[in-house]
Amino acid sequence: MKKVNELKRSNSAALFEEAKQYFPGGVNSPVRAFKSVSGPPLFIKEGNGCRIIDEDDNSFIDFCCSWGPLILGHNNEQIRDFVIETVKKGTSFGAPTKLGNQLGKLILDNNRFIEKIRFVSSGTEAVMSAIRLARGVTKRNKIIKFEGCYHGHVDSLLVKAGSGLATFGVSTSAGIPESFANETIVLPLNDPKLLSETMEKYADDIAAIIIEPVPANNGLLIQDKSFLEHLRNECSKIGAMLIFDEVINGFRIGIDGAAGYYDIQPDIITYGKIIGGGMPVGAYGASSEIMSNIAPEGPVYQAGTLSANPVAMAAGYAAMQQLLEKDFYPDLEKKTKAFIKMIMDYADEKGYEISIPNAGSIFWIAFTKDRILTADDIDSESMEKFKILHHELLHRGVYLGPSGYEVGFVSAAHKMEDLEEAAGYICEALDVVFEK
Repeated sequence: MKKVNELKRSNSAALFEEAKQYFPGGVNSPVRAFKSVSGPPLFIKEGNGCRIIDEDDNSFIDFCCSWGPLILGHNNEQIRDFVIETVKKGTSFGAPTKLGNQLGKLILDNNRFIEKIRFVSSGTEAVMSAIRLARGVTKRNKIIKFEGCYHGHVDSLLVKAGSGLATFGVSTSAGIPESFANETIVLPLNDPKLLSETMEKYADDIAAIIIEPVPANNGLLIQDKSFLEHLRNECSKIGAMLIFDEVINGFRIGIDGAAGYYDIQPDIITYGKIIGGGMPVGAYGASSEIMSNIAPEGPVYQAGTLSANPVAMAAGYAAMQQLLEKDFYPDLEKKTKAFIKMIMDYADEKGYEISIPNAGSIFWIAFTKDRILTADDIDSESMEKFKILHHELLHRGVYLGPSGYEVGFVSAAHKMEDLEEAAGYICEALDVVFEK
């Protein structure tokens, strides 16, 4: 058993107090504030391979991986070298570059589900643009989304279900007009009958259904293929668009993402994270016919000064070349399953009520043996167990995202010895969780 010492956090704590003078809540993205776990947030100064080091010189095996994009680990040599080479020539031109062509071609040559792509600067921007495109093509207004799926901080999608089974959205943030939320219908996942009824009721005004095909922002809510096929059929029936939000799934569970994993053709797909190789990026793609509606070719306007900037394109190109190497994804999934098995064998032997669902190299620690398909299936009281787990793991040198609703990621940089070490610490931490 690892000797557990008090975690040094004085430098991070001081930096957090300073940050509160500059940023709302001291952070530039809410979950970083560590509100759901213990202590001040860790300020990270360095990452290499599968490990990060904070400002107090604590080292951690990292399973957050910058919330998903670092499928090759931190400070990947090929990405770093190509970025440095590119930066020496300039960082942004607001003009086309050869690198944009190269990354675009590489993606399209290896993805049978899209024919043209448009780069943007974030996953949220990609989703916002995809929604506008769907409305522009269909000449309709309403969007169906699902409780438990997160699509970035787009006004019309930052909503939750109201009272009743099929409801118009209720804003989850101040600053969103009710009229925006009213253009969104929120349904529970895994209810095909209700979906069909809703599609029929609003058939003339539904522009699109949007879903994370592998929902990974509110736990890991792995759906049956039959449900996703049902979405495809219902959209086709009334001429609505099916949008797969693959900002997390895309290039994480396979080179052609969840669309390829389930072999389902959406109308529009949004991407982000991994295609930036650690730099800010997003993208959306579709058939040539649908994408011809985007300006300057068509009437749907979307623009961005930093879209396809050369630094992000260089990082993405260097990353994608490595993802295309033979057996990259099977090997990564095999490692992930071995890691999960080590933990689950121990937990089952001890009789601990946990499960660890996974999709490719994405995993989630759930404090139940039941399969979780919807957001309502998650017991909010289990987050207290995660809080203890997170605290104990930090003291043992393992870093998970600071929320029990967030998933974890295994990267190519995690060697089996790293995973064995981390699994051992997780088992120790579980002992503490279930003793309390």
